[in-house]
Amino acid sequence: MSISDALGRQHEVKLRQGTIRYREQGEGEPIVFVHGLLVNGDLWRKVVPMLSDRYRCITPDWPLGSHEVPLSPDADLTPPGLAKLIADFLEALDLRDATIVSNDTGTALTQILATKHPERVGRVVLTSGDAFDNFPPKMFKGVIGLGYVPGSLWLLDKAARPNKARRLSLAPLAKTLHDPAIFESYAGQVKNAGIRRDLGKVLRALRSRYTKEAAEKLGKLEVPVLLVWAPEDPFFPDDHAKRIAELVPDGRIVWIEDSKAFVSEDQPDRTAQAIADFMAERTQKAAGRTA
Repeated sequence: MSISDALGRQHEVKLRQGTIRYREQGEGEPIVFVHGLLVNGDLWRKVVPMLSDRYRCITPDWPLGSHEVPLSPDADLTPPGLAKLIADFLEALDLRDATIVSNDTGTALTQILATKHPERVGRVVLTSGDAFDNFPPKMFKGVIGLGYVPGSLWLLDKAARPNKARRLSLAPLAKTLHDPAIFESYAGQVKNAGIRRDLGKVLRALRSRYTKEAAEKLGKLEVPVLLVWAPEDPFFPDDHAKRIAELVPDGRIVWIEDSKAFVSEDQPDRTAQAIADFMAERTQKAAGRTA
């Protein structure tokens, strides 16, 4: 099975910000996946097949540097703008009570989404990622800095193989990220000037004030939250998972051992099982309330 086959058929939706491509597989309650910076929906290629027998799995390629279609030049790609983009995507597909599953930068965006645009969000699964004052993590300051130097992303493409550069930037986030095909997927669009423009806009807008603002509103969330966190990961502290679980009215944590931040890469079986258990439990509780 190829990477594309694992995530289902490709579709696209035109939003006011531009075109978002996504892949879809399965039927039932919708799960929408939100990846992080410098990757695309292929991050979830090992998890989706284990959930799509029960759920409608929707895996977009968000405009975070590994997408195929540039957005409109005037698209708002600040963190709040990206959260609004996700909300607009949910509306365009008429998704209701969607479960949002996030990772890395996507975990920050999902907190902003859930606190600013909760209308179509039914559950939230936050896997290891940015929160509070850790947005972006200090380790990634060098990557973020590329967004401020004119032409730097173009020079990076010219100076080294794009997939090699992507491998170096992502290696600290996973123990098992070795497949050349996945790095080709993540880095394949860097030659596109529109993609580089989008990525630069995202990099220049990352600020911890957005995650701090979201954190102040977590106590008012009305949806259940599951944190699927890797305690061995050095970039996304355990304490942040614990703090979020304490702040939200209905939150709990599943710890994923023997993994770094990309839990869907290092421990896909356990990640998928945690998501499935969470959804089944919540569905049973909802059914009990309406019986």
